[in-house]
Amino acid sequence: MLKNYIKLAFKVLLRHKFFTFVSLFGISFTLMILLITAAFFDHILGPAYPESNQNRCLYILDMELSGPEITKRGSISYYFLNKYVKSLQTPEAVSITSFFQKTVTYNKGKKYKIIMKYCDSEFWKIMDFEFVEGKPFSKSDVNNINQVAVINEATREKYFGSESAIGKYIEADWKKYKVIGVVKDVPIIRILAYGDVWVPITNTKEDIVSYTMDGDYQAIILAKSRKDFPAIKAEFQKNLQLVEFRDEQYDSIKGGADTILESTSREMFGFDETRVHLIFAILIGLMVLFMILPVLNLVNININRIMERYSEIGIRKSFGASTKTLVGQFIVENVILTLIGGIIGFILTGIVLAVFNSTEIIPYSNFTLNFRIFVYAILITLFFGLFSGVYPAWRMSRLKPVDALQGGQK
Repeated sequence: MLKNYIKLAFKVLLRHKFFTFVSLFGISFTLMILLITAAFFDHILGPAYPESNQNRCLYILDMELSGPEITKRGSISYYFLNKYVKSLQTPEAVSITSFFQKTVTYNKGKKYKIIMKYCDSEFWKIMDFEFVEGKPFSKSDVNNINQVAVINEATREKYFGSESAIGKYIEADWKKYKVIGVVKDVPIIRILAYGDVWVPITNTKEDIVSYTMDGDYQAIILAKSRKDFPAIKAEFQKNLQLVEFRDEQYDSIKGGADTILESTSREMFGFDETRVHLIFAILIGLMVLFMILPVLNLVNININRIMERYSEIGIRKSFGASTKTLVGQFIVENVILTLIGGIIGFILTGIVLAVFNSTEIIPYSNFTLNFRIFVYAILITLFFGLFSGVYPAWRMSRLKPVDALQGGQK
């Protein structure tokens, strides 16, 4: 029976070319917008190069420091992270890095603006960088304050053209660093890994060893598995109870080891634990609303598309076609139509993303249609196909044969 449904569906779609065109345009354009949005969110919040281990990572990005006369919310000091986060026993690895910063470099009389990041050796274990040349710096490089650097491909091109960069020198933040590795470019939306030049964190001009709670550093915690998240969070909260305040500026601290979405929630709603998951509800609500509106539009299109089929419905019901049979036929037609629109939308999305990547609006962006986006496309397409076809099919199949033969009017 399904085979007959599919054959009839294609004949109907070819017979009503105008309605088919309007429906395909609406479906493909809507799906294209949804998939582009999904691709952006996936590349910002989902695992992607070089943060392919993101599903196993927790982050300490913001803390809240309070004192008698001041409350400060934001990044924290290297001293705090080194003493109270590096000491965690549950994680597989912990990395402390600076936020990226802009600096100026010169080469053969030309001035370049580059993005510099200070990090430790664990950073290279947690992040999954693709090295096209050389290797990352080691723990001994960090401990010995060696002036070595890893650069990206774009910086290599600016400095050394098509030549190998290994063993050559680059000036950054008024120091000369020996290049020991070259990695593929990282898009700016991967803000925790983004940079043009990465150097050992001990090369910073700041005194990162002495006591201070103020700073511009962050911690990335790699768990052995997601099952360890509760234990890591609990261990970190236990360490917070041990924090010593050596001056009168601050006397309490709040914060957590969070997933990337939880960190985003804290950015929006503060450190109220009861509201930390509110962002999930907001995102789900926006997604449902964004998908329901075009579904309602497609419902109207589908009702118009099958209004002219009243006579067909009447004849089939007169010959004994059941409501179940008619509903099945209309839904199969709509799912096939939506799948075709989904394929068109998927192709259009790939074209738009390729054009966007070529414009370099977002430095080093590489928005692609990966497997997750493909799954999103299938699920969204089926959602449209089923939900925009059920009501029109049910409404038309409920008509009495005599009413259907009279054009749907009693």
